[in-house]
Amino acid sequence: MTTRAKEIAARTRHPSKRSVPSARAPRAAAPDARIVLPEGPDADVQLGARRVHLTNLTKTFWPELGLTKRHLLQYYADVSRVLLPHVRDRAMVMKRYPHGASGEFFFMKRAPSPRPPWIETCAIGHASGNVIDFPIVQDLASLLWVVNLGCIDLNQWYARCDDVDRPDYLHFDLDPFKGAPFSQVVEVAFLVHSALDALKMPSLVKTTGSKGLHVYVPIVRGPTQKDVWRFAKAFAQEIAARSPSLATAEYRIATRPAGRVLVDYNQNAWGRTLASIYSVRPTPRATVSTPVTWDELQRGVALDDFRLDNVPARVEVLGDLWEPLLAKKGRFDLSVFS
Repeated sequence: MTTRAKEIAARTRHPSKRSVPSARAPRAAAPDARIVLPEGPDADVQLGARRVHLTNLTKTFWPELGLTKRHLLQYYADVSRVLLPHVRDRAMVMKRYPHGASGEFFFMKRAPSPRPPWIETCAIGHASGNVIDFPIVQDLASLLWVVNLGCIDLNQWYARCDDVDRPDYLHFDLDPFKGAPFSQVVEVAFLVHSALDALKMPSLVKTTGSKGLHVYVPIVRGPTQKDVWRFAKAFAQEIAARSPSLATAEYRIATRPAGRVLVDYNQNAWGRTLASIYSVRPTPRATVSTPVTWDELQRGVALDDFRLDNVPARVEVLGDLWEPLLAKKGRFDLSVFS
């Protein structure tokens, strides 16, 4: 990498942006057996001492597939064992689809009221002075509660609630633009993987469930979100400079060249989110943002290979391929570039 990749600013905390985790109740114990949601339009599900009221379970969310809101909730219950560690202790931005995958959606940040007393919140102050109480998905009960609001995919913050300015991973969203095929996305993913390897930075890859791939790097928490964004920008620009016929780092759509894969660094900015691991996406085939191995990607995968109806079985066989993103060891220290 060039000196641009070494451009990490001094680690200063944003005084106008603060987080205050709410008082925590004991988490509901993880179920020992698979939870099967009852039939019917509404249901109460008892999870330890917590009862979750689920509504409109028969509402169709994917008409062509015959999938209802109940199928969506059942999926999340089935993968909760591997999903929850990736979203726990992080503010959740709710993207709600009240009329199903093909209907209109809206974003909601503040945890709605009334809500169960065991829903924890993360109070985050913004530069405007506004403080927003985001919900946190800590266990299966809170996961089902959030999904019941019509959240098809999950969008959590990159930094944990005890310090929302300092993330513990960085990522690149590889997004095909105007005619770039998925095979080109894969090619660019390996360019990113090779460049990260040269820096001795571990990297993990997953499908976005939409059009592209996400590449994540576990980092030692310390640099601010702005520092992480600066590194990601320099890195993405370097990838684009090395392979201008394949990749671009041009964020502005009006000036972005067609037939390229955007190495999107800008989602590393403070307050931005990406669909989490194991998120169902509002696509025609109910695809899922799914972790894959680099060998698997080399052999060939298609985005439609990973769906609401088959990812739970994959998880049962392979477990969580992204456990390294949660591990304390093996994280890269970005401060070496400061």
